[in-house]
Amino acid sequence: MALEAYRKKRNFSATSEPKGGRARKTGNSFVIQKHDATRLHYDFRLELDGVLKSWAVTKGPSLVAGEKRLAVHVEDHPLEYGGFEGTIPKGEYGGGTVLLWDRGTWTPIGDAHKGYAKGHLEFELQGEKLSGRWHLVRMHGKPGERRENWLLIKGEDEVARPEGAPDILDEQPQSVKTGRDIPAIAGEAPGWSSRTGKITRRSGKVKKTAPAAEPAQDGPAALDPAAIKGARKAAMPDFVEPMLASLVAAAPTGDRWLHEIKFDGYRLQARIEAGRVKLLTRSGLDWTKKFGKAVVTALQQLPPGTAIIDGELVVETDAGASDFSALQADLSEGRSDRFAFYVFDLLYLDGYDLTALPLAKRKSLLEPLVANADGIIRYSSHFDESGAMVLRHACRLSLEGIVSKLSDAPYRSGRGKSWVKSKCSARQEFVIAGYVPSSVSRKAIGSLVLGIYEGDELRHVGRVGTGFSGAVAEELFRKLERLRATSSPFGGPLTADEARKVKFVRPELVAEIEFRAWTADGHLRHASFRGVREDKSAREIVREVPMSAKKQPAPQRRTVKLTHPDRVYWPDAGVTKEGLADYYAEIWRQIAPHIVGRPLALLRCPNGIDGESFFQKHAWKGLNPNIVLVKDPQDPSDAPLISINDLDGLLGLVQAAVLEIHPWGTTVAEWEKPDTIVMDLDPGEGVAWQDVIEAAREVRQRLTDAGLAAFVKTSGGKGLHIVSPLKPSADWAAVKAFTKGLADAMAADTPQRFVSTITKSKRRGKILVDYLRNQRGSTAVAAYSTRARAGAPVSAPLTWDELGPGIGPAYFTVATMPTRIAAFSSDPWDGFRAAAASLERPRPRRKKAG
Repeated sequence: MALEAYRKKRNFSATSEPKGGRARKTGNSFVIQKHDATRLHYDFRLELDGVLKSWAVTKGPSLVAGEKRLAVHVEDHPLEYGGFEGTIPKGEYGGGTVLLWDRGTWTPIGDAHKGYAKGHLEFELQGEKLSGRWHLVRMHGKPGERRENWLLIKGEDEVARPEGAPDILDEQPQSVKTGRDIPAIAGEAPGWSSRTGKITRRSGKVKKTAPAAEPAQDGPAALDPAAIKGARKAAMPDFVEPMLASLVAAAPTGDRWLHEIKFDGYRLQARIEAGRVKLLTRSGLDWTKKFGKAVVTALQQLPPGTAIIDGELVVETDAGASDFSALQADLSEGRSDRFAFYVFDLLYLDGYDLTALPLAKRKSLLEPLVANADGIIRYSSHFDESGAMVLRHACRLSLEGIVSKLSDAPYRSGRGKSWVKSKCSARQEFVIAGYVPSSVSRKAIGSLVLGIYEGDELRHVGRVGTGFSGAVAEELFRKLERLRATSSPFGGPLTADEARKVKFVRPELVAEIEFRAWTADGHLRHASFRGVREDKSAREIVREVPMSAKKQPAPQRRTVKLTHPDRVYWPDAGVTKEGLADYYAEIWRQIAPHIVGRPLALLRCPNGIDGESFFQKHAWKGLNPNIVLVKDPQDPSDAPLISINDLDGLLGLVQAAVLEIHPWGTTVAEWEKPDTIVMDLDPGEGVAWQDVIEAAREVRQRLTDAGLAAFVKTSGGKGLHIVSPLKPSADWAAVKAFTKGLADAMAADTPQRFVSTITKSKRRGKILVDYLRNQRGSTAVAAYSTRARAGAPVSAPLTWDELGPGIGPAYFTVATMPTRIAAFSSDPWDGFRAAAASLERPRPRRKKAG
């Protein structure tokens, strides 16, 4: 249904419901509004194709699995309706009280458009009250019946309630938006809404008075700055010096704080005046032309005539997080299709200065301004939960950190205490004072020499030799060659080792660097280049105090010497041999239990992922002495196999260009008694990621039914691995027979979803349940091992609660995994070996027919 039906039924001069503007292209919001009209019911709305598909659920949703609730399909509603709460005047269509009962996002299971057309939508809700799996099923209409009846049904899952359990409608009757109940809203004068305030009639016209509460997430009709207490009429300034956040060790707590995700991009001020747009950097530079036409066009289409909006322009990678390196790469390539401008503050609007207003008020005015914006312009939502909890979740998702802001504070230029930032890993800007030429390319840099200012002197803080793509290393070489200096710019002398092979430059360029910590002598440990900051001056670069909320144990010390440490293994991610060694030293404690003392199969890529690659199980000439050679008891005359016992052995593999580590499911102490099962879920072409997740849960259940524990990890490639620890009692034949039986049972029970044979012709649209990892000599990639694929992904252990559409098979990378580990309150595979059970030859159970 189009919005014409919605608009024809309403008189917008009498009702405060939103008329609806131009819809965004994509989204997945859902809302449930409790509607006390002629009869009380619940309006259930799912965002699809730029509108809210809507059903009137007469008795409201039930959490009892299988219980059917009548849902009458009604006209599509505009997206702005998702924030509506208030009173529709009597006599108008739908007259009565509307309460926003629940809101969140929905994830279709399968193709949403096909399901909607066929009359069976299956989906998961992630709301403030409702969650889990749900169904909307269209009923067969009776002859002559005009309305379209559907059924809303709760799916069977862990959040479903048994019959007779308390009704969530009675437990939680309040609004998720304002905390009010129906009587509180109904007690307001007719025509009042949280969006527009009280509406009164005079001479047949409608007059709106100032709202009694914050505006809701609706259209721009509410934004009359003249009616806003605290707004000051003023000429529009050319530029407002931005408000900056101070670095703190831990996220603040208390009800006054709002917490936003910290973006990894360019801070920009959008200045909109009569259709003209300027994008200004934090220092006031005009960068309007730097980002192409799309961002400017999207800003021009916003409702206000004049406005100053504070935000950050980012590029979001396939992993879903903003990435400054990706932004830099897109800018250098002239690419603009991935830009997103997140807006988080409104400083000026249509002739009025808003900087004196509380932050919460400014944000409530900003949100409806961009509600209908092109998808390039996005509102930066906030969280009012515990700052420590928000930061912990941000870090586990490998985001940069959070910014916490006092909700009642005005906008004050400069750095103060009203905005504070807490980071997941240490990151800041450094002055580039020199470079060391590449040892593998004649016109590229191998590493950068960095410094910070202490007073008027530049102090040396070390080097960074990873994080550059090949193109960036060459571009930096060209830039720095033009800045060559005859002497060191540092205030003090460097040691012979620090000065070796360094070409000094004038200290004019600034680089953003991510690193693990400061050493005792004031140098950077495990640094990685993120990009050049053209928006910042070298003279303002001083040391920031890194996050220290939780002291991490020092990484294992490296002793293996690497040749050509600046050789790039992952060109797109800029990960070098040195960077890979740093990664494994950082996560040694996590990976060691999965690779030490086991026969290993290795994928070697001497020239990186774009060059020749080959699998290797046996020893080769020139093997690093820290690598252990082991003989297969069944074939003692054959060449030795590979194993390692410590970090030096692992770094020996790095020196040999090993980019993937695939251990056997057994140890060299018990060759014939495997201690690990790996079920590999490999999706064929056309399989949705959600289907792989559901398959993983099914494997988990079948393993549990067989008395085995189940742990899950991303493969770093396309699928998921479900891993079970075993007590080494059963032999290879028994383990293979068990896993084959499990895979065959899944394929037999649901042949339209699963296949247990490798044949590619049978796999399109299905998931291969690969059990062949569980036979003698076969391997699977190790937890925490890197993969020789674009982006430098790693195979990442997850908790079952984390498994969802937000984390894909290659979500975590060499760059982000150490940050994730540092954020752990407990290991996602905590108790892995303690959960080992004996395989007593149980047969995987088949599902019952029907």
